[in-house]
Amino acid sequence: MTGLLAEGPGPGPALGQRRAEVLEALRSAGAPLRVQEVARRTGVHTNTARFHLDALVAAGLATREAQARARPGRPSFAYRAVAHAPVTGHRQYRLLAEMLSSLIEGLLPDPGQAAAEAGREWGRFLTERPAPYQRMTAGEAISRLLAVLTEIGFAPEAGPAGAQPAAPPEVWLRRCPFREVAEHRRDVVCQLHLGLMQGVLDQLHAPVTAARIHPFAEPSLCVAELATLPASS
Repeated sequence: MTGLLAEGPGPGPALGQRRAEVLEALRSAGAPLRVQEVARRTGVHTNTARFHLDALVAAGLATREAQARARPGRPSFAYRAVAHAPVTGHRQYRLLAEMLSSLIEGLLPDPGQAAAEAGREWGRFLTERPAPYQRMTAGEAISRLLAVLTEIGFAPEAGPAGAQPAAPPEVWLRRCPFREVAEHRRDVVCQLHLGLMQGVLDQLHAPVTAARIHPFAEPSLCVAELATLPASS
């Protein structure tokens, strides 16, 4: 199945809304910020803040600086916006995505399974774990899933409930950062995205999971089917 569909990249800023907010937080701080402070200022989970900060560093829009520690241990890092760094510009991220997806597709015995597992790991990483013994409803979990997908640029929304009685709603995905790659490497890119959603819901201990994706259901829409999990004993 093909990947979550989206509008292709066009002219204009290379940053999404959330990443632009992270960059603005760095620029307005006047001093390097740690991940936790960026998360507090932008209202996102620390792993999501780190995800966007590392992407800004890779894009040359920010720098990562090791901070002195009073006690031995792993170094702590802070981030600073690069002065006068352009927000626009063409970088070969599509080429990188093509290279990596072709590597997975060409060398691994089950590319789809490998991509799905990678997606699940990233979905868990980008999702804040609920408090112990917290029981989340399907609606609450789906709202959290939509929030994570929004953070990374998929422009999702909840669709109507499925055909079965009491079935959870679908998730409609109207944008895909890897649309051009997904169009001809569906088994890799779409399974990565399916795994991402499964990882988010698994981290939330949600009573639902992402069962499958229907790619290109419309020219600018992919549909993710959700399924209710059996009640745990």
